[in-house]
Amino acid sequence: MTNLTPTGFLSIGGASLEYKWLAPLVPDAPTIVMLHEGLGSVGLWGDFPEKLQQATGAGIFAYSRAGYGQSSPVALPRPLDYMHREALDVLPKLLDAIQFKRGLLLGHSDGASIATIYAGAHQDHRLNGLVLIAPHFIVEDISIKSIAAIKTTFETTDLKSKLARWHKDVDNAFKGWNGAWLDPKFRDWDISEYLAYIRVPVLIVQGVDDQYGTLRQAEIAQEECYCPVDLKIIAGAAHSPHREAPGPTLDAITQFAKAALRDDPGLQAA
Repeated sequence: MTNLTPTGFLSIGGASLEYKWLAPLVPDAPTIVMLHEGLGSVGLWGDFPEKLQQATGAGIFAYSRAGYGQSSPVALPRPLDYMHREALDVLPKLLDAIQFKRGLLLGHSDGASIATIYAGAHQDHRLNGLVLIAPHFIVEDISIKSIAAIKTTFETTDLKSKLARWHKDVDNAFKGWNGAWLDPKFRDWDISEYLAYIRVPVLIVQGVDDQYGTLRQAEIAQEECYCPVDLKIIAGAAHSPHREAPGPTLDAITQFAKAALRDDPGLQAA
């Protein structure tokens, strides 16, 4: 990895993207790149990056996509293929900019879908595995119902002011995500074709009470992937198990990461 400061901004494709970098506990250990949810940001990961660094010894790189956190805003409405654009255009440039050498992609919700598209579209020898928290490969009725409900909540409660703690342009963040998912044409969104081309182990972490998706998402991955797919179902968690049940979620990810990176000389030195 390049000599990144602990926090800062990267210029990628004309956008200024905020990031957070936790150096590995031993020199030259692998890196876990974290991709946030559809309303997420660097800040909304909370202290989970630090917990992940301590548990795995790996370097942790988290960033806010354009339109989120302190990063540049995006033009609205977002195109319905916005996750494809992130995976096929932005993420490759970002990984090169941070001099990513090897490690994992860890994505949550939209971030998990972006990681899936990236891994299926790029046979990237630097990638050792994928951690997908509450991923979406297709659009389900439960997803649309919950996303429509949160739109009403955003418009009628203090949710907007709460989200404003994490996004400098909260309307840009919320409407960009919510507007795309509620577009009737988005019902045809389907990235399951990428699953068959993933060549690294996959861990899917799913909360029992996920209000945005069902276990059908994991079943699709198990049906379509030729690579190993592990599924960890987290009791007492909904769509964000790393926040709602951080202990078992961290344990599952740590076990997977150590197995996926077991031959890495950097971690062996830890």
